[in-house]
Amino acid sequence: MNNRESGSYHESMAIEYLTGKGYKIIDRNVLNKCGEIDIICISEKNEIVFVEVKFRSSSKAGDPLEAVDRRKIRKICKASAAYLRYHSEYSNMQVRLDVIGIYDDGKLNHIENAFYYEV
Repeated sequence: MNNRESGSYHESMAIEYLTGKGYKIIDRNVLNKCGEIDIICISEKNEIVFVEVKFRSSSKAGDPLEAVDRRKIRKICKASAAYLRYHSEYSNMQVRLDVIGIYDDGKLNHIENAFYYEV
């Protein structure tokens, strides 16, 4: 499986997990001039949630959540803000930024409010 196929597969796992928790998926793999957003959804609390999905094929590569560094956080915040500028129907909603780490054994670790939304 190449990186693109692996990414799509693991994002699908995350979507299945989120929908099972009552989230409504709005979009996935949204690319704009500021970056890419893996999953955009509405939480059970009616928040718009931007989700970054990270997978590591082995523990030697480190924890998948460690891959979300300060640079990646800035890109996600900017991409999320750009998305909201073009989708005014969500502009009055509370924004949440989550990360889902997927491990080589198939387990998921969902961190809600993983980092502060700043633009």
